[in-house]
Amino acid sequence: MESQSAAIPASQPDRRAGNQGIGPILRSYFYWTHPRGSLQYDVMVTLILLFIFVTPHLWNFGDKPSVLPAPLHPIVISGNGAHGVIITVQASDVNVAPGASDRQVKNALRQAIEPVTGDAVSVEHWETVKDAKGNLAWKIWAHK
Repeated sequence: MESQSAAIPASQPDRRAGNQGIGPILRSYFYWTHPRGSLQYDVMVTLILLFIFVTPHLWNFGDKPSVLPAPLHPIVISGNGAHGVIITVQASDVNVAPGASDRQVKNALRQAIEPVTGDAVSVEHWETVKDAKGNLAWKIWAHK
């Protein structure tokens, strides 16, 4: 009887000898199958840390602090039911020229409340009032 040999043809790589394709390697990294302390585990952790610390420097997320100065006086915000908010701002904190158009007043009021409300606020209407100390103030109705 002749013995049959389990020889592997030279044209096919030997997968048992540690010569794996790229698919199983990527799969093992994706499913995190390597034990802690191994070279593969250290490579994965290093890549994750690089991503965390290098990404913010490479991508501009647009999260810059507001360049508008903070108001000098307190801003009072109260709810207006489901209609939005009522904001009271001291007149000295709003930069409005005398005789300004409604559009200019609206933009100035929006800029005055932006440090508190953010930039996604729409000013509906406004009026001038006197506060408890007799100072001139703007009462602004706004919503998001």
